Amino acid sequence: MDLEELIHNCKKGKRQAQAELYRRYSGILFGMCLKYSRNRTEAEDNLHDSFMTIFDKIDQYSFQGSFEGWMKRITINTVLQKYRKDQYLSVISENIEEEVEVETDQTDIRLSTLLGYIQELPNKYRITFCLYVLDGYSHKEISEMLGTSTGTSKSNLARAKSILRDKIEKTKINIA
Repeated sequence: MDLEELIHNCKKGKRQAQAELYRRYSGILFGMCLKYSRNRTEAEDNLHDSFMTIFDKIDQYSFQGSFEGWMKRITINTVLQKYRKDQYLSVISENIEEEVEVETDQTDIRLSTLLGYIQELPNKYRITFCLYVLDGYSHKEISEMLGTSTGTSKSNLARAKSILRDKIEKTKINIA
């Protein structure tokens, strides 16, 4: 079944089509959920909630643009909405205008280790880091998505990078 037919069948509420859509895209969307979640269990919950929203809003998809991109946007918004509701994204007063680059001599850190470090970040730092570094959103877009200022977005990113740099340096010391 091609993608267009699959989407049409999902719009009709056919469970078999919904199951197929889940099989095709759950891996990609779960990876996104892992980036934005504190742990695997929370990521699974976020994935479930995202698919519930996707199935609920699939009638709104008009075959304009990438369907995968549309689902990714819903996934990000579903996760952010949960954090907004739980007030994890409080505004901080730091204002760091310059972006801080994280430099480390260690280039062979395991991806699973790095993901673990990202998941350990406080919510506001983790979400800003993922949106900016991993998904390519601008500070202006992030501030609009999170309801904060661009200065807060920049500050949260700088703090996230600083925390990650410290964790990576500590890993390097423990390996040596």
